Amino acid sequence: MKDVRVTVFVQEQNVPVDLEMDDRDEHCVHVLARQNREPVGTGRIDIQHQGKIGRLAVLQPYRHLGIGRAMMTALEAIAQQAGLTHVWLNAQISAQSFYQKQGYVGTGDTFLEADIVHCRMVKTLEGMPRCKRNNA
Repeated sequence: MKDVRVTVFVQEQNVPVDLEMDDRDEHCVHVLARQNREPVGTGRIDIQHQGKIGRLAVLQPYRHLGIGRAMMTALEAIAQQAGLTHVWLNAQISAQSFYQKQGYVGTGDTFLEADIVHCRMVKTLEGMPRCKRNNA
């Protein structure tokens, strides 16, 4: 898991390793995608942090094969099992369209995180009751 994150975030995107390997890992539920037993993708959800999804990474040769989408589906299922109605994430602007295709909506202004421009995005989980609108 950590090897995938180091390759994608530290080596490819120059994120400092101490920012990438934070103290939240031990509080999160992690998913790991494998190809022939080798880790090729990973992601996590922090239930204690209101369903924050993060550290989604897929090794370059395995991108655009549906692995990221499958991991997002798994992370959202974990959130639903925990009783959450929404999940959120800080998307790199370069990945914003990927998350939009998964049903995420941008909120607020862009901001820098690890010197990379991000946008906060949220999603209401399928099958969860929605608030009724007051037409008054």
